[in-house]
Amino acid sequence: MSKNNNKLPEVENKMAFGRSNYKFLIIGLIVIAIGYILMIGGKSEDPNVFNDAVFSFRRLTLAPIVIIIGFVIEGYAILKKPTE
Repeated sequence: MSKNNNKLPEVENKMAFGRSNYKFLIIGLIVIAIGYILMIGGKSEDPNVFNDAVFSFRRLTLAPIVIIIGFVIEGYAILKKPTE
């Protein structure tokens, strides 16, 4: 009788992300949160009075740029090859 010794190759039990990936993920989340915090404000006390603070540089330009930078950091963290 023939003996079948087909063994499956051993698979390394590796995490998908390394420590540096998680650091970049956390940094990206913090940058995105900062961007959303920069968007806060511009409310008028009286609903019949328009407040021009809604159209400030911080809310229309700076905050979206910061959020996009945060998403770029997140993309880098996901695509980065784990080194550990």
